[in-house]
Amino acid sequence: MSNFKEELSKVKAFVFDVDGVLSNAKIYLHPGNDLMRSMNIKDGYAIQYAIRKGYSICIITGGNSQAVEQRFRTLGVKDIYMKSRNKMENLEDFLAQNEFGAENILYMGDDLPDYPVMKEVGFPTCPSDAAEEIKSISTYISDKPGGEGCVRDVIEQVLRLQGKWMDADAFTW
Repeated sequence: MSNFKEELSKVKAFVFDVDGVLSNAKIYLHPGNDLMRSMNIKDGYAIQYAIRKGYSICIITGGNSQAVEQRFRTLGVKDIYMKSRNKMENLEDFLAQNEFGAENILYMGDDLPDYPVMKEVGFPTCPSDAAEEIKSISTYISDKPGGEGCVRDVIEQVLRLQGKWMDADAFTW
């Protein structure tokens, strides 16, 4: 296999799980039955910046939080699959709506429900605190845990390699 950084030149889309990737592995229970999550602001900045630079971003999560969906819609994410029970079906739907293949997708997941999708995409990645089974199939393991900037890490690497990081667009939201 060639160098991971060289392969990043093929990335056209990013697909992310939420719990354990965009939020940390902790979920706080709230009296109103809402689950509370925290997300890293730098991950959010990188997502909206990647969208402005022409990348497709997709969220596939087993969760069903209106607040989570609203967060990603606010950042400009159009492809959001909530309450996912079969992430492969969602990935196939996302691919059918776009003009690139699975080989052009960087996917970041952290646990067993992500495994089948990660086996199909071109660039399976994970946070540092992912399950061992996920680490074993990842092309890249971020040095950051879920919810602590691992998404920014992979987006920044792709955009830097493709010459789309730190241009005039970088200084605005």
